[in-house]
Amino acid sequence: MKYNFNFVNYFKKFNFISLILVLLSLFFVLFKGLNYGIDFKGGTLIEVRVQNNDIRVSDIRDSLNKLNLGDVNVKNFGEKSDFLIKIEKKLNNNESLISEIKTSLDQDLNEEVNYRRVESVGPKVSAELLKSGIISIGLALLMMLFYIWFRFEWQFSLGSIVALFHDVIITLGIFSILSIEINLSIVAAVLTIVGYSMNDTVVIYDRIRENLSKFNRLEIDQVSNLSVNETLSRTLITSVTTLLALFSIFILGGEILKGFSFAMILGVIIGTYSSIFVASPVLRYLKVSSKTLEKKEDKIVP
Repeated sequence: MKYNFNFVNYFKKFNFISLILVLLSLFFVLFKGLNYGIDFKGGTLIEVRVQNNDIRVSDIRDSLNKLNLGDVNVKNFGEKSDFLIKIEKKLNNNESLISEIKTSLDQDLNEEVNYRRVESVGPKVSAELLKSGIISIGLALLMMLFYIWFRFEWQFSLGSIVALFHDVIITLGIFSILSIEINLSIVAAVLTIVGYSMNDTVVIYDRIRENLSKFNRLEIDQVSNLSVNETLSRTLITSVTTLLALFSIFILGGEILKGFSFAMILGVIIGTYSSIFVASPVLRYLKVSSKTLEKKEDKIVP
């Protein structure tokens, strides 16, 4: 199917919207911060299931508050009878802590509680995981930069990195606004978003580069518009089929996969948008033309 949308007319409007969204995201990330999970903050995570559906979050919280555990967070996790307990206090004897919690809950709730999952991460391990997560995302962006620089001209490399930062920053901003927990699965989702966004951008860039050589009399605006329309069918099919799978995971995959699938859904939508309305306009602002390609070829050929 051939499309003939005039994307260039909307470049400035969507670039302005993108700029506002990036600034808002940076504001929330810097001043509100991110809701780091146990993986990055350290502490203890306990998932419990009770038989009595009349037991509420407040009942569990009141029982735990008697133990002077510090900051305790309790919330429903999936079913009405499932609860997730997060204890952020750093304790030396974790086995003793778990034993005290089990005794207190069993007595106060007047039933035998089923402990489905217990995870504990120390402060040193959590700090290392946070550092590793940041380094992995940074290295991914850096390697993408070198790949595009090698594969295309530096203008294309700059455009792809701008689009990647745009995607990652806005995704993190939405997580900050909604106070969604950031854990290792979210880091994996962000790295996947980087790869997905770059793949979509490379497809469009490759077509732009091809059309610049083919239609050397056309301006970059015309070439960008032609190239985006030529690749639009492929972009939409890839995005829609990926989103169908992700929405299935989000709806049916349970609470554990909700954060990961939500991050991926955001990434696919934002990545598809940025490859058209962020990466392509950068070439326009840098005044890329067929002469740009000729200069690189002149440098390569002895």
